[in-house]
Amino acid sequence: MERRTIGAATLEVGAIGLGCMPMTWAYTTSEQDGESSLRTVHAALDHGVTLLDTADMYGPFTNELLLGRVLGRRRAEAFVSTKCGLLVGEQHIVANGRPSYVRRACDASLRRLQIDEIDLYQLHRVDPEVPIEETWGAMADLVAAGKVRALGLCAVGARAQRRTAAEPLYAETIRQLERVQQVFPVSCVEAELSVWSPEALVSLLPWCEARGIGFLAAMPLGNGFLTGTLTPGVGFEPDDIRARHPRFTAEMMAANQPIVVGLRRVAARHGDATPAQVALAWLLAQGRHVVPVPGTKKERWAVENAAAARLRLTEEDLAEIAALPPALGSWD
Repeated sequence: MERRTIGAATLEVGAIGLGCMPMTWAYTTSEQDGESSLRTVHAALDHGVTLLDTADMYGPFTNELLLGRVLGRRRAEAFVSTKCGLLVGEQHIVANGRPSYVRRACDASLRRLQIDEIDLYQLHRVDPEVPIEETWGAMADLVAAGKVRALGLCAVGARAQRRTAAEPLYAETIRQLERVQQVFPVSCVEAELSVWSPEALVSLLPWCEARGIGFLAAMPLGNGFLTGTLTPGVGFEPDDIRARHPRFTAEMMAANQPIVVGLRRVAARHGDATPAQVALAWLLAQGRHVVPVPGTKKERWAVENAAAARLRLTEEDLAEIAALPPALGSWD
């Protein structure tokens, strides 16, 4: 697989990553199976994927434990990205950016993952009660201690951070990035970016590109919608995050089908390509610093996603995708 550099020149990863969250968190828990997920991770590594994206809150903790079973044998083939900063309670999730917690969380992640050093350690969410410089400083200390190679900021929850509804989507994220850059270099930003959620193209992606900062595209397949495998009107299990998502009502899924139809039309010009592969190839075309991180718990999809790294879209393809109608329905 093609390799891409994110942040510092030493951070080289496969062009397509693997989001491990669905294996133990957020999506249809009745279909979660540890042994099947292990096969998925092994298959991804076999097909050139190196970046494995996880977090201590996924489970909580079970996602890292699962990856630890793979990394104990295949550490040299993997680039491990995990996150800290969110605590999962029975009824809610809260941010915790206290330096003492960051240090404990890192040590615990290292134990669960069965590794000596985390390649990319990301702040999952900013704690509004703790100056971000203090949290970032504690994370920088972990680099100095040899426990972490590089630092990143996860901006997946950017909509909730806006000071006003009129403020540009990633304005607060960029303010946070500029503050922590004064403490220790940011190597990577993880944020949502896909054909049906392209907002990061306006300001956040150019900001990262101008500074040589890598960009991990989270939810690159629109929580599964852009794969074309979901049927409008077929509900989700109550514990699936899409069951409460405004864009995944039967009405909105039907209204947004022209996006999938357009991706399928482009895919037809590339032999046996799929809509999902076109959506991932579109992301790869947005810049050499962009690495899509599609999440899956199934081996079949991991192999298909990895193959998207070989798909090269033409200017005609990109123009057709740019002309697709914007997604309908609130994302909040």
